[in-house]
Amino acid sequence: MTDETQAWIQEQSTFSVGAPTGWLAIKEGRPRWTICSIHRRVGRVSVREALLASRVDVPRIVVAGTHSGAGKTTIASGLMAALRKRGHEVAPFKVGPDFIDPSYHSLATGRPGRNLDAFLSGPELIAPLFAHGAEGADVAVIEGVMGLFDGKSGGGELASTAHVAKLLDAPVLLVVDAGAMARSAAAIVHGYATFDPELRVAGVILNRVGSPMHERILREAIEPLGIPVLGVLRRDPNLHTPDRHLGLIPTAERKAEARQALERVGETVARSCDLEGIMRLATSAGPLRTEPWTAASPEPEPAVTRIAVASGPAFSFVYEENLELLRGAGAETVFFDPTIQEDLPESTDALYLGGGFPETYAQALSENEPLLEKVRSFAHSGRPIIAECGGLLYLCRELDGKKMCGVLDGVVARMTDRLSLGYRDARALTDSPLAKHGDNMRGHEFHYSAVEPRTGTVPGTFPAWELSGRGEEGFVVGGVHASYLHTHWAATPEAPRRLVRSTARRGARRGAQNTRPSAGARA
Repeated sequence: MTDETQAWIQEQSTFSVGAPTGWLAIKEGRPRWTICSIHRRVGRVSVREALLASRVDVPRIVVAGTHSGAGKTTIASGLMAALRKRGHEVAPFKVGPDFIDPSYHSLATGRPGRNLDAFLSGPELIAPLFAHGAEGADVAVIEGVMGLFDGKSGGGELASTAHVAKLLDAPVLLVVDAGAMARSAAAIVHGYATFDPELRVAGVILNRVGSPMHERILREAIEPLGIPVLGVLRRDPNLHTPDRHLGLIPTAERKAEARQALERVGETVARSCDLEGIMRLATSAGPLRTEPWTAASPEPEPAVTRIAVASGPAFSFVYEENLELLRGAGAETVFFDPTIQEDLPESTDALYLGGGFPETYAQALSENEPLLEKVRSFAHSGRPIIAECGGLLYLCRELDGKKMCGVLDGVVARMTDRLSLGYRDARALTDSPLAKHGDNMRGHEFHYSAVEPRTGTVPGTFPAWELSGRGEEGFVVGGVHASYLHTHWAATPEAPRRLVRSTARRGARRGAQNTRPSAGARA
C-alpha cells in the first residue's frame, strides 16, 4: 500500500455505502470500489473499522442452477465428495432454509451442513456465518436454491442464490440441464451471465448430456461467450436420489445407501469435471473482511442445563447454529430418537423437538407409548418444550388417527395435499420460554399438514405468533411453545438464551416443587 493511499485512509472518517453495501479494496496507487461483501451494512461505515476486520481467505464457489431440478444438489454434493477425496477440507453450505440437502453435504464432507439465508438471518450476517462455518477449511462449496435469481417472493433478489453469491463475492458455477436442448443452451448461459452485471457467472457444468455429439454441439455454442465449460455429466439413472413430498429423503433415514450414492456421484464428478479449473475459480474469489459469527453468550448460565433434542429418522430438521447457540448459552445438548427410545435422557431440563417426517414414522412413534407418556408428564411439569413443525404434530393428540403425545390434547393433526410454503415475519403474542410478548422473529413454513381446531380456539392455550398477513399461529401452554414455524436463531440469539435462562432457573428450583406456570402475557 502506498504512502498516498495510507494518508488518504487516515483522512477519511467514514465512507458512504449503499444497499447491500460494498467494500473498499485498497490496491497499489489508488483506492477503488468493488462489490465484495463484508459487513454489508446500510448507511455509513468506519473505514478504520472495516480495515481492521478479520480477513477470511477461504476459496469458495457457488453451485447454482438455472431452475429447480437442474441437478445442482447432485453436482454440489458430488463436488464436495470429490474434493474431500483429493484431501481438501471442504466447508459445505446451502443457500436458503432447506434442511435435507445439508444432510447430504454433511455426509459428503464430514462437517456440519450449514445454511446461508439472507431472509432468516439478514444480509449482514451472511459473511460472518460463512466465516464461522468455513473455519479450518481450505475450500467452501455453496449450493444454491431453486434458480439462480429466485428468492423471497416479492423481495427482488433477497435471499436468492445470486444475492448470497454477491454478499460473499463468490464466483458462480452454473448447472444447466441440457437434456432437451442443443444450441439454445448458449442463449440460456448468456442470459444468466448478463442479467446482473454485479454477479460473476464464471463457469458452466452441463448436466444430462446425451452423447459425445451432443456435448460437442453444446461446447461449440457456448465457447464464444468466454465462459468455460468445466464439466459435462451424461444421463445416468444411477445418480438419482429418492425423494418424497418435501424433497429428497434425508440421510438420517438411509445413511448407508446415501453414503454409497455420494461415493458414486463423487467419482462421476471427479471423472466428468475439471476439478483443478473449479479450484482456480474458487481461489479467484479473494479475501473477505468480516468478523466470524459466534454462538458464545456474553453471560452464559453458570449452572449447566441439559436440553434433549429429538433426532433419528422422524426428527432431523434442526439448524446447527441453533444447537451451537444453546451450548454457547451454557446448555448441554443430548439427543434421543423418539421412534425407539422409551425414556428421555437422564436429567433432561428442556425438550427441543425440531421438524422432520413424523408422518412417515407415525406408527413407530404411536407404538412407543412409554415415551409418549414421559413427554406428556414432562410438559405437565411445566418444563420447557420447543416444538417446530414436525415437533408440533408429535405433541398433538393424534396424527392421521394414530396416537401421539397428547400434550395439546384438544388438537389433532392430519396430512393434506395442500402445501404451506414460504418465509414468514412473526411477532410473539404470548410470553413463552422462547420469546416474550412483542418479540419479532423470522422463519419459514414447509409442510403438507394441518392442525384442528385452529390457533386461538383451543381452551387453555394461547397463540404463539402473529404472522404478518396471515394471522395467529401456533400454541403456547405452560412451558410449551409449539408452532409450524422453523426458526434460525443466529439473528435472534436472545431466543435460545431466554430458553436456557428459563431452564436454568427451573433447574435451580427443581426439588422444591414443580408447578405449571401461566401462559404469560398476551395482547
